[in-house]
Amino acid sequence: MGVAEFLELFIRELEVNAELRGYYKLLDHKSRFLWRKSYLEQRLAYINRSVAAAPSRIWDAGCGYGTTALFLALQGHEVMGNTLEFYYDKIGKRLDYWSRYGNVNGFRVEYANLFDMQVTAQSFDAIITQDTLHHLEPIGDALRIFNQSLRQNGKLIVVEENGNNVFINLKNFQKRGFNKVTVYYDEKLQKEILFGNENARSMKRWSLLLTESGFEVPADSVEYIRFCLPVGFNSSNTKMIQEQERKLAGNCSLLRELLFFGINFTAVKSSKSQERDKGQGTRDKS
Repeated sequence: MGVAEFLELFIRELEVNAELRGYYKLLDHKSRFLWRKSYLEQRLAYINRSVAAAPSRIWDAGCGYGTTALFLALQGHEVMGNTLEFYYDKIGKRLDYWSRYGNVNGFRVEYANLFDMQVTAQSFDAIITQDTLHHLEPIGDALRIFNQSLRQNGKLIVVEENGNNVFINLKNFQKRGFNKVTVYYDEKLQKEILFGNENARSMKRWSLLLTESGFEVPADSVEYIRFCLPVGFNSSNTKMIQEQERKLAGNCSLLRELLFFGINFTAVKSSKSQERDKGQGTRDKS
């Protein structure tokens, strides 16, 4: 199932599932529908391009309602998701819906804190963090867990808000001021959780943090998306607008850094991390 077909079925699901509509807001305003759909399409297409074509074992960290995990399961991937969100209990209803259109048995999800999970080293081909990485604290510990969990040539696929965007910074500051890291009490787990409070970062800052944790970010993996406002989108020009934005991001670094809304990028294990894994594999066999 391709991205376009999946999104059409997803829109049908939103029409009959009021709980989802409140979260995704895709159908809230007719004038913003194509704009929001374009953004979802670009993010999902990036993830789809970044995972291996052959069936893979994928960890969707902070999977939320499981939309991306369901899409990947329909492609034949085995997907483990974890979440700390209140809508964890709603995912079963979604599995019933999507099972009409393909096999989603490859998706399993648990209510779990990343730092409490017993994840086997070198067990995933890819890890996806979609609107999740800026919530994880301590971020360095989270990145090291991801690095250790990836197999040789595994990828950390990141979909995030652009922390350099002027308007995102204003919005986030209005919400939480300078309090970028907070603590809340999780009723299900009966414990306090350290939480990144809309702690969006720039691409430069993410690259530095990832390098410190044993990753490298190939320059050609970085993609900036969503510059144009909803005005002007219609059913025949969405692809053209996406292409114009792609060219603008490549040609004007100031606009790219300050006014593009989203960043997608992929991190791979550094050569040092790869050597560490090989050494670990040798010790395990002996």
